[in-house]
Amino acid sequence: MVNGRHLPPGHVVTYPNREKASSRATKAIIVALLLISVFLILVVTVGGWSKLQGLEPVNFLWCLIYLAIAFYVARWARGLLPIAAALAILMLIISLIAGFGGSGTSWFDRSHVGYAAAQSLFGGPGLSPDLLGVLVFAIAPVQALLILMAMRGFGQAWNVEVDRHVSELPPEHPLARVSAA
Repeated sequence: MVNGRHLPPGHVVTYPNREKASSRATKAIIVALLLISVFLILVVTVGGWSKLQGLEPVNFLWCLIYLAIAFYVARWARGLLPIAAALAILMLIISLIAGFGGSGTSWFDRSHVGYAAAQSLFGGPGLSPDLLGVLVFAIAPVQALLILMAMRGFGQAWNVEVDRHVSELPPEHPLARVSAA
């Protein structure tokens, strides 16, 4: 059964923490970092397709999850922020391992003689190993920033609701104009 909310006449529910400039900026940064992450992961996946050792479906799934999280965070869903941070921790670890790697497992090692060039998803030549290495290393700081910003956003308590009378709302508040009409 859906739990309904019963408000006295003339009262509205407001979210004061969502109205703060810092909360709006944090939300925008988190969404941007998630979209940048998706872009970088897709570029590495498509550009190094033949050398990913079977992780292609995982990369696409990761991108879909990041896109879903970005969609819901843009709609003020605070509950997905710890999940975004946890996935970012895993991606940070994966990108550092792929960047530094053991002998012969780093993208930078693949530019030496004896290694075949990567093929792209579409069958043509893929990106150069050095460019793929730089892109993999670029994923790491983006994930670190995503972790920090997601935890900051979670601490901003976007979910706090306040029951206020319409007369208590500032005149510039959108609900004040709707309720006054």
